Amino acid sequence: MGVRDVEDEIDRLRALWRGGDAGGGEADALAPRVLGKKASNLDHFELVQLEEVLRVCRSARSLSEAGRTLFAASRTSKSSVNDADRLRKYLTRYGLTLQAIRAA
Repeated sequence: MGVRDVEDEIDRLRALWRGGDAGGGEADALAPRVLGKKASNLDHFELVQLEEVLRVCRSARSLSEAGRTLFAASRTSKSSVNDADRLRKYLTRYGLTLQAIRAA
């Protein structure tokens, strides 16, 4: 385990202690693994939302499938349905891609 790994683990634990359980428990916390130190700067609200998005993205076969799952209700009221683009824009706010999420 390198210095960077130790720092990431410390940040992950701090984020969990600060915000409590982000959804699935310590072992399942994805945001600190994917974002590293940036995760400790998120509000609990953002962290919980992002954790669910990360879980859906990891289990989906594509960005489109993840988008359909995440935007199932709101997509019916949109004139142009492009769930993958909506999700891509959300992930970009955190500097993430589907590939990065799966690699973490």
